[in-house]
Amino acid sequence: MQQRTCLVALLVVALSLQASLAEWSYQTSWFEKAREDKVARGTVWPKPLSATTGTGTPARFSLDPGKFKLVADSSSAAGTDKECKEIVDHALSRYADLLFWIPEDERVSVSGDETVDQLVVTVTSPCSRYPSRDMDESYAISVGYDGATLRAPTAWGALRGLETFSQLLYEDNGKHVIDRVTISDSPRFTHRGIMVDTARHFIPLPYILQNLDAMAYNKMNVFHWHMVDDQSFPFQSTTFPDLSGKGAYTRKHVYTHDDVSKVIEFARLRGIRVIPEFDSPGHMMSWGQGHPDLLTRCSPTDFQPDIYYLGPANPAREETYTFMQSLFQEIREVFADECFHVGGDEVRFQCWMSNEEVQQFMRQEGFPNTTEGFANLQGHYIKRILDILHQIPQRTRGIVWQEVFDTASIANDLTDLSLDTIVHVWEWNDTRFQGEPFKEELAKVTRAGYNAILSSCYYLNYISYGRDWPQYYDCDPQDFQGTRQQKDLVLGGEACLWGEWVDSTNFVPRMWPRASAVAERLWSPQSVTDSAAASPRMEEHRCRMVRRGIPAQPQGPSYCKYEWNIQGDLPNYRPVITSSGPRVAAAGLLHSVVLSVLVLAAAKLWA
Repeated sequence: MQQRTCLVALLVVALSLQASLAEWSYQTSWFEKAREDKVARGTVWPKPLSATTGTGTPARFSLDPGKFKLVADSSSAAGTDKECKEIVDHALSRYADLLFWIPEDERVSVSGDETVDQLVVTVTSPCSRYPSRDMDESYAISVGYDGATLRAPTAWGALRGLETFSQLLYEDNGKHVIDRVTISDSPRFTHRGIMVDTARHFIPLPYILQNLDAMAYNKMNVFHWHMVDDQSFPFQSTTFPDLSGKGAYTRKHVYTHDDVSKVIEFARLRGIRVIPEFDSPGHMMSWGQGHPDLLTRCSPTDFQPDIYYLGPANPAREETYTFMQSLFQEIREVFADECFHVGGDEVRFQCWMSNEEVQQFMRQEGFPNTTEGFANLQGHYIKRILDILHQIPQRTRGIVWQEVFDTASIANDLTDLSLDTIVHVWEWNDTRFQGEPFKEELAKVTRAGYNAILSSCYYLNYISYGRDWPQYYDCDPQDFQGTRQQKDLVLGGEACLWGEWVDSTNFVPRMWPRASAVAERLWSPQSVTDSAAASPRMEEHRCRMVRRGIPAQPQGPSYCKYEWNIQGDLPNYRPVITSSGPRVAAAGLLHSVVLSVLVLAAAKLWA
């Protein structure tokens, strides 16, 4: 009798312990509760122009991953126009993989819930094959009792709307849900770029493509490819094979025409323009490895005894321009965008000063042997380069670094710089650089009638301890003294990641989510300036990117349940164990073991 009493007591204890352990293992942990206060749910990055939470019941809808469909309106351009259909169909397939991330064995049935079963995508106008500077990226989304719709004038707007719709979904108790909402959205600036340097360190193609995906997730639309520089020439030219044959780090550290075409196509399907930069007349040391006669031979002087043997391009030789014309024709046939960045920054006038051939040419042209004269010489070179671009059958619009405008201003002659040239402002007003404060530079450039792009305050290669994205968030490309007409000449901006200390091991994490701050400043209304208010959305967006396969670095102590599985498979990282995590698995194992031990003990007592 005593043994049976002990048996009953043991079973009561076992069942009680099992219930307690189960309750402990499934309760929300303290860090998950803390995260709820820090991270938004179902919010959009970058913030839309207008978003109105709908009234009515229900306030939100569930989505069934097994039934929900992304559908193109077949009667619209999304179904009837060849170019639109290709872009939209590819996007629908891509986003179908991104919308749902809760593992199947953890999903809770939505039976009995009000649901949204499809998103209908309508495109109202025919589409161009490639994205362009004047493309319309506006869209409108409605999620209500009648279903969900996305309407856009172009396929490019449809792409931005699909990204927004994908971000509206969030997880709640094992369900994918979306709030009732109406969104009307369009970007503030037409040029929202990322500049990548592949000369200081070679960036393999998969990482470039991964970065393009991240750009699409942030509605960035320009990939500025700073492909070559002093250190290496990785573009594999078929016209001049020695450029990469002798100028690349190795014969494997090159981008073939096929590689470039893959990047352009990958970017096109995401509404991203690819603008190449082949910087000259400075930053050309790698060019001279295979074609030394292209560069100026420098002579040491008392003023600069350690001058490089080969300096900038030789502007005195007609062969220089013949060479550039052939190379640019090849580049233009590979790249599709109307714009071509020709550089023009940090030219070493001392080398030109030391070369007798250049000196003789300057005397012939009437350029004095002064700073103003060398500014005239650089202006002469850049004008010839821009003329070459304009002579190529597909007319090309040139982009130059701000020194080209500055030296033309020094020479008091802007006639060599055609007004369709875009001036890229990059210098900062601190001890790192010697230029004017960028706000004054923007005022001067736009006062002269030129379009401008700003990068001065968006240099992501400068890093510091702590959360630094708010400093990028605080910078506005139109924050300078000027008229409304001047400010309208600012096309937008670019976040630059120079490659001296960046390669494929840290390229994407250093870029994101810091570049996301730039993305929001360039897309969202000018009134969106509060980084503290944006912080919960930034936390959600960073975790969302990690879930999608972008190793976006943390911005301070935080918790994202996908970050521990950073080696998972694209496009969404799927946890290899349940989302409850290893804590729950351990707890489950613990109470199973305890129960087994107690049952065995009870059996022994019973016997």
